[in-house]
Amino acid sequence: MFFYKKRSVHGLLLLDKPQGISSNNALQKVKIIFNAKKAGYIGTLDPLATGMLPICFGECTKFSDYLMQSNKRYHVIAKLGEKTSTSDSNGVIIKKRPILFNSSQLKSSIDQLIGVIHQMPSMYSAIKYQGLPLYKYARKGLNIERKTRKIIVHNIYSLYQEKNLIEFKILCSKGTYIRTLIDDLGEKLGCGAHVIFLRRLQVASYLHNQLVTLPSLYELLNTNYINDVIFFKKLDSLLMSIDSPVSFLPKVYLSIKQSYNFKLGQAVKFTSDITNGLVRVIEENNKFIGLGKIKSRELLTPYRLVSI
Repeated sequence: MFFYKKRSVHGLLLLDKPQGISSNNALQKVKIIFNAKKAGYIGTLDPLATGMLPICFGECTKFSDYLMQSNKRYHVIAKLGEKTSTSDSNGVIIKKRPILFNSSQLKSSIDQLIGVIHQMPSMYSAIKYQGLPLYKYARKGLNIERKTRKIIVHNIYSLYQEKNLIEFKILCSKGTYIRTLIDDLGEKLGCGAHVIFLRRLQVASYLHNQLVTLPSLYELLNTNYINDVIFFKKLDSLLMSIDSPVSFLPKVYLSIKQSYNFKLGQAVKFTSDITNGLVRVIEENNKFIGLGKIKSRELLTPYRLVSI
């Protein structure tokens, strides 16, 4: 199938990013399949990593920040005894050391990584400096001065260590670099370590059983449909609703007259049990029209509107 005119697509896709490609590469492949005008991903995954890469289409991008701020869950396997240039198996080994720690030292080192910690981002990260990601400077052998970032590691569990491998799951805040965490763990243990497997299992409340794979999208693309309409209907059925990233917010319903004024950017008189905070605003036909802010029980002010 070949499509020339880009479509206005709106909604959220939970892509299972495959190993070996960048997050942006995965995004571009999905945009081409959906023939979408506008889309963006949330939370960069390294080429080595697989798993949940939320992709927001169209108007859904207005609410992507709520997912950006959310917690993430990962499955990690690291190799002990070797420190690499990138803190993962894509880098070159820069130091080898014997593995001499005991179980109590391992527990103590893990415990030191749980809670609020300050982390120095890797030079091989996507953080931008003067408009370019740090990894581009790193590939030229340059080292840019970086500031530490405050992150929260909520839990490290299902810990298993055998010989030179260590495996665990981790629940952490936004902005956590797992490769850096593993590198820090290796230093605490005195032997060095680097990531050899990383899979993102969860973003916010989305679970891994909701993931859509690239092969399944290509399978749809290569299926012979009677016409494009049927194909795109099948494809769009994989998308979650525009308000999915803000599904944790309560809903309020407006009449046709109220929603008309609300969509014009006007505050509307409104009766609610909610006294203060953001809400999802729904028209009478059950259509999401944006976020509103309730400042008192009788007034609803537009906060972020949907333009479709």
